[in-house]
Amino acid sequence: MLSNDTPHERDRLEAIQRNVDAFTTGILQGLPLQASWHCLELGAGAGSIAYWLAENCPQGRVVAVDLDTRHLDAGRAANLQIQQADITSGGYEPGSFDLIHARYLYCHLPIREAMVERAARWLAPGGWLVIEEPYHLPAETSPFPAVQRLLTAYQRMYREHGADMAWARGLPALLARSGLTEVSFTGNLGCMGGLDKDRWRPLISQAAPALLAEGLVTEGDLGEFSALLDDPAFIDIPQVTISAWGRRATQLPATPATS
Repeated sequence: MLSNDTPHERDRLEAIQRNVDAFTTGILQGLPLQASWHCLELGAGAGSIAYWLAENCPQGRVVAVDLDTRHLDAGRAANLQIQQADITSGGYEPGSFDLIHARYLYCHLPIREAMVERAARWLAPGGWLVIEEPYHLPAETSPFPAVQRLLTAYQRMYREHGADMAWARGLPALLARSGLTEVSFTGNLGCMGGLDKDRWRPLISQAAPALLAEGLVTEGDLGEFSALLDDPAFIDIPQVTISAWGRRATQLPATPATS
């Protein structure tokens, strides 16, 4: 449904960047970010966070990995490395990175909890893991019937493709169970309409053919939703981005002596 082969994928990725990058970089700036850090950007998408990390860690390196790297530009920075890979079937040596970041990736993975634990092992001592995921609010709580119908269909299609749009609620606890310390979290409200009117238009445009083919929405539903986005009085809150981060201990706990 969100394949890179669809004509609106670049628009979708850029809409996410326009609306969420400031929130993401604010979190990263709150860490003790060092110019020498080695960073891993999982599910790099169109690359904006990878490019930001390359600029802010000029003495280190940034590895940007994705299943499809067609939207990434390796020439943006000398310390940027682009990798096309499936992280669920491969990985990195333990202790390889000072910072690992992923946004809107884990909810789509079939072994998401195991992948969080694996990423924690890729951290160097003292390194940080930052994960940001959407938490969809119940579709039926929208005050707009057209949004109720559209989000019900959209969330159902996600579930059928193995995604979990409520998984993020347990993310802070999962980071703690993965052995990370100094676990913190925050949230960012996602908006339909208002200032973010262009955030959802490319996303729904991309998903529309699959939703129509499955009979989950009608052309009338899509037209009504488009009209809402053009209405300056339309504002709705469909999701919250939950961002959580934790740090690998600088040294392992001492092993108790045995008698």
